[in-house]
Amino acid sequence: MQKLTVNLWMQGNAEEAGQFYASALPQARTEIESRYPTEGLLDFQQPFAGKALTVSLWVRETKITMINAGGEFSPNPSISIILCFNADDRASLESTWTALMEGGSALMPLDSYPFSARYGWVTDKYGVSWQLMESDEPVAVAEPVIPSLMFGGEAQNRAAEAIEFYGQVLGAQLDSAFPYGQATESATAEALMFAQFTLGDDCVAAMDSAVPQDVSFTPGVSLEWPCADQAEIDRIWQALSAVPEAEACGWLTDRFGVSWQIVPENMGELMERPDAFEHMLSMKKLVIDEF
Repeated sequence: MQKLTVNLWMQGNAEEAGQFYASALPQARTEIESRYPTEGLLDFQQPFAGKALTVSLWVRETKITMINAGGEFSPNPSISIILCFNADDRASLESTWTALMEGGSALMPLDSYPFSARYGWVTDKYGVSWQLMESDEPVAVAEPVIPSLMFGGEAQNRAAEAIEFYGQVLGAQLDSAFPYGQATESATAEALMFAQFTLGDDCVAAMDSAVPQDVSFTPGVSLEWPCADQAEIDRIWQALSAVPEAEACGWLTDRFGVSWQIVPENMGELMERPDAFEHMLSMKKLVIDEF
């Protein structure tokens, strides 16, 4: 069962993006999950009164959340999304690539590579990055969307450290790791060319960038982690939060620069309470009893 959710910061166009992805991606659908209230908003939120707040996108039954907000942040390739395709479903891979390239740009052209007979890395017109990969292994319809963390910039060569840290805090389990073996322009020989780990039942990929990067993690793509109770929220918040000025409304930034949303499992129910949105705006760490 999915626990980790990728959240995309959209610049006022989450509904439009949802419709685009529903047509561009395999086995995809979208719907408005929540709306901004009409009262109790901060000044910069007033233009969004009554409009969509979160738009849900399901790709192969894995949920991605798009947050309808302003121009403060935008996605970048430091966190991309991997989609695998069966070798006998190359037509679907090709059509998905063509759709995502509409107004987008290729970071790695769709081609044959040593690790995949058909692979490409594209940033779409909304700034979201996708890695499309043909796999020799069978891919189920419910194959999860795999977030991929690229450690570059100030986080360069810290992928292994991050996986170990997430293991201590969130119970991450390392599945596989492949070091570069020899130094590259920016990666050490011990740095990770590719690694895969699990958080609960969710698969996550990580790598250290082989070349210098001018982008790194931002709230443009964040990772949402639900907690069973206040004690779990308190523990994880204390362990993960490393940038006090970034704490707001359940959001935090960890020691590697990755943005997280640490929320109660029943967040949807809590937000139905009177004035819940206004109460949330006053919090840094979310406190269930204060909704």
